[in-house]
Amino acid sequence: MKRNFLPFLMPVRSLVFIAVFVLISVTARKELKDISSTWSAVASAVNIIMIAALIFMTKNAGGFKKLINYEKGRTAPKQVIGMSILIVCLGMGGMFLAGFVCYGIIPYAPPMMIAPVPVPLAVINLIVLPVSTALAEDSLYLGCGVGTIKNRYLSVILPAFFFALQHCFIPTLPDARYMVYRFLSFLPLTVVLCIIYRKNRNPVPIMTGHAVIDLLTAGQILATSAIPGFYDMMTKL
Repeated sequence: MKRNFLPFLMPVRSLVFIAVFVLISVTARKELKDISSTWSAVASAVNIIMIAALIFMTKNAGGFKKLINYEKGRTAPKQVIGMSILIVCLGMGGMFLAGFVCYGIIPYAPPMMIAPVPVPLAVINLIVLPVSTALAEDSLYLGCGVGTIKNRYLSVILPAFFFALQHCFIPTLPDARYMVYRFLSFLPLTVVLCIIYRKNRNPVPIMTGHAVIDLLTAGQILATSAIPGFYDMMTKL
C-alpha cells in the first residue's frame, strides 16, 4: 500500500467501533447501554485486528517499524518517565475539565468505563488492553497520520481530531453529551501527542506513556471485578 493512502485509514477505527457495538447489540438483543461494560474486551479485540492489518498493509512499504519510525536505542529512560507523567496528567486533567464542562462535576467518570467484567477477562485485559491500545492507536494516528501528512498544520490537526473522535465510540452510546464529553476529554492530550511526535518522531516514550494510562484503567476494571462492593464505592465518589 502506498504511504500517501495511509492517512485515509484514520477514520476507519471509529467506524469499526460503531459497527462492532451495533452488531453485538443486535446479536445479543440488548440495548447499547447494556453492553457498554464490554468496551475493554471489544477494544482489545479491535486493537489486535488493527495491528495485524497495519502490519500486512505496510509490509511492502518498509514495514510496521518504519510506519511508526521505531529506532532501537534512541530512547533514554528519562524520556519515558517524563512522557508517562505528562500523558497521565494531561489525560486525567482533560477528563476532569470535560466532566465539569459537560456534567458540572469534578471528577466525573462514566461508570461503564470501570464496570466489572468476569475476573479472568479482567486479568487478561490488564496486559492486552494497554499494550494493544498503544500499538494500534499510536501507529494509526501518529504513524499513518502525523508521519505521513506533509502539511505541518494538517499533520497535527487531522490526526489529533480523529484520535480524540474515536473515544466517542468506545463504547458506542446514542448520547450526544456523552460523546462530546469523551471527545473533549482526549482532545488536549491528542493535540500535544501529535505535536510532540511531529517534532521528534520517537514513538517509544509516547507508546509507553499511553500504555501506562490504559494500565491504570485496566487496573480499576480488575479491582471492580475482583473486589466485592468496590464498583459501588467508586461510582458513589
